Amino acid sequence: MSEAPEALELSEAQIAVHWKEEEYIYPSAPFIAQANMTDAQIYQRLSLEHFPECFKEYADLLSWYQYWHTILDTSDAPCWKWFVGGKINASYNCVDRHLAQHKNKAAIIYVPEPEDEPHVALTYQELYVRVSEMAALLRDFAGIKAGDRVTIHMPMVPDLPVTMLACARLGAVHSVVFGGFSGQSCGERIADSGSRVLITMDSYYRNGTLLDHKEKADAAVQTAVHEGQMVDKVLVWQRYPGRYGSATPMVQGRDYFVNDVLKQYTGKRVPPVPMPAEAPLFLMYTSGTTGRPKGCQHGIGGYLSYVTGTSKFVQDIHPEDVYWCMADIGWITGHSYIVYGPLSLGATTVMYEGVPTFPDAGRAWRIAEQLDVNIFHTAPTTIRMLRKAGPDEPPKYNYHFKHMTTVGEPIEPEVWLWYHRVVGKGQAVIVDTWWQTETGGFLCSTMPALQPMKPGSAGPAMPGIHPVIYDENGVEVTAGSGKAGNICIRNPWPGGFQTIWGDRQRFVSTYYAKYCRNPDSKDWRDWPYFTGDGAMQAQDGYYRILGRVDDVINVAGHRLGTKELESASLTVEEIAEAAVVPVADEVRGRVPDMYVSLKPGYASGPEVQRKVIHAIETIIGPIARPKHVYIVPDMPKTRSGKIMRRVLASISNTMNIGDVTTLANPEVVEEIRLMVQGTGVVVLKDGPEDLKNFGEER
Repeated sequence: MSEAPEALELSEAQIAVHWKEEEYIYPSAPFIAQANMTDAQIYQRLSLEHFPECFKEYADLLSWYQYWHTILDTSDAPCWKWFVGGKINASYNCVDRHLAQHKNKAAIIYVPEPEDEPHVALTYQELYVRVSEMAALLRDFAGIKAGDRVTIHMPMVPDLPVTMLACARLGAVHSVVFGGFSGQSCGERIADSGSRVLITMDSYYRNGTLLDHKEKADAAVQTAVHEGQMVDKVLVWQRYPGRYGSATPMVQGRDYFVNDVLKQYTGKRVPPVPMPAEAPLFLMYTSGTTGRPKGCQHGIGGYLSYVTGTSKFVQDIHPEDVYWCMADIGWITGHSYIVYGPLSLGATTVMYEGVPTFPDAGRAWRIAEQLDVNIFHTAPTTIRMLRKAGPDEPPKYNYHFKHMTTVGEPIEPEVWLWYHRVVGKGQAVIVDTWWQTETGGFLCSTMPALQPMKPGSAGPAMPGIHPVIYDENGVEVTAGSGKAGNICIRNPWPGGFQTIWGDRQRFVSTYYAKYCRNPDSKDWRDWPYFTGDGAMQAQDGYYRILGRVDDVINVAGHRLGTKELESASLTVEEIAEAAVVPVADEVRGRVPDMYVSLKPGYASGPEVQRKVIHAIETIIGPIARPKHVYIVPDMPKTRSGKIMRRVLASISNTMNIGDVTTLANPEVVEEIRLMVQGTGVVVLKDGPEDLKNFGEER
């Protein structure tokens, strides 16, 4: 019972944290000497004192047909409009404007998953030709015009950014659906966006297998029709032009091979359509499986200026760099930091088709060596995967990163240090970036030449971003207090999304209502943006992001961040991955269940379980002791590599697991279920909402 008084020290509105602040690691002199941003005055220039005019600094990185008359329009608060009156085209900024100086420079280098297939380099001139011809096809064959929505369900191939940029050239709004999503998920997004055209692909490689992707198109169209949206045309790219890689029949009068139709438009040049800066560029649907998907609408001028600025100043991308973001374009990271940010700067961006561990754990480092990649960008999920599969692989290859990014979720200090010492060979700077689908670009990160790195901490807010941490009652949690709360952003910024497509009320209630001071106000100061993430701020101003506030486990009134428990587990030498979920407990309400997988070469057993419990009790305290520690062969994961904690929570609480067929490894779910529940008859429980929805995005 010794932990009870400790629990009572924190109000229900705060999240308990026990993080140890790590030591600073400083960027090298050679990196600072070549960095794009070495002027610390940028924070003053983008202070609230100079808001919103300060964001002209980002917008001036772009080429405009016409300048704006209003930099920030708040008349429809909180649906902010940036650079109103300005005219711009995203395709022009990513392609045409680089031709004079860089037309024969590689814009995109594509690496197929099969190692015996050659890399494909598209120069900016070739990209210009291909985008123009595809825009002509969309306009003249599919009848697409400015403002129309186009759904794109494609894997990681160069035809995907070509298609996106062709849409942008016409002023059409693209909605890219992650290739790993089911046909039904794609169809729901078609219906919500009102798309008449679906662009897909016949097949692609995943883990050495050529998968039939076209089969999802029929399910997508059927779902869309069921929800009241007709699809006029399904345009099918071929993985191998001239050879159909799918067993699914083409539908006469609806389905067309892009490769064949494009022949009619050879040599066509479509001028970019000057678009209002506040017009939508794309919809990006959040991927939560509870409730209707939310179409985050991003505007052209604000979004493009923000991702261009952050790509230049945080990613430190120069035109001569070879930059590899190992994400998928089906997510916001791929939109912002594979396509729009790097290409607007005239850089060379690398695309890889497959999984990073195929055919072995050295594949990523071979690609980096072959292409002389010097900027590397990936997610903690992937870093943990590579650390588990091949912890000693990076030193075998002769590549040299000047800069590395981590993105998508908090990264544990142990994993950060492996990333720095082994992948970065102790030389690369790391930016640990925090942001969201809704924010368009980075919200917190060190500026790599201006501040030291601190493992596990995202760093300070971006220039022009002004966060605040509130408790549940709207009371500000101060820096250095050792307490955490809900991190919010005080001010609008250009990269932020404009609304939820077709659902303004949901936009306001989800992201702004919680801390709004006056719902009738047109003053941005009354509308803090609620991120839904928990965070704490150290005395030095660095933020540590704790993950979704929905993923907090309330143990006897003591709110424990799941990331903290997982981080403690990863200090155990044998552990490669960890996932913690809440399990119902009659006495304490909720207690943690811990799932761990091991690095290669280590054996499972009670000693490993004891080590995990000891690490958690030592680093956090007895209050956080897990009810069980399960050593599993692998974690249930999405196709993008994210651990499905919802599935694990359902197993721990003997609730209905739901559909797992779209997981990358659905077979492991039953293996884990048998381990936890045994082979007897299990009576499924409905379970409370916080357990049913645990681990889902909003």
